[in-house]
Amino acid sequence: MSTAATPSAFATTDMCDAHEARLVSGELHVLHPAFRPFGRRTRFAGPVATVRCFEDNSMVRAALEELGRGQVLVVDGGGSLRCALVGGMLAVLAQRNGWAGVVVNGCVRDVAEINECDIGVRALASHPRRSDKRGGGSRGQAVEIAGVRIAPGNWCYADEDGILISDTALHG
Repeated sequence: MSTAATPSAFATTDMCDAHEARLVSGELHVLHPAFRPFGRRTRFAGPVATVRCFEDNSMVRAALEELGRGQVLVVDGGGSLRCALVGGMLAVLAQRNGWAGVVVNGCVRDVAEINECDIGVRALASHPRRSDKRGGGSRGQAVEIAGVRIAPGNWCYADEDGILISDTALHG
């Protein structure tokens, strides 16, 4: 994980313009624009930590129980729209443990509670059903979301215009 300071102000549009060569080379990617914003932070950035799970949020909880140190947890839930992988209690846990944000390739629930938390969350949708808790999934491995490979240590930048994934930090 990089220890570079998280930028206090950035715009994904400006980053795309300034790093067009990285977009072409594949060092910088824009995630599919299907992700909806939740939480009080409309803009967040940090080094990536990953979880892969399907309709079982056990590994998501395990990750968020640890100190986030300004990281962004990217959860590859396989794009499932049948249950939520992050709810209000996990959002509070993420806020308390210093996570910058959570990106969920799946659903969230308890939207009113998440929106009270000082973190940024992006997810495909909200869903009232909770996930299973079987202890399944994995952490710390590269995941693929909508054709974009995301590995631990990559950087995630999210704002009102979209989500960027970069091989390296784009700020100094």
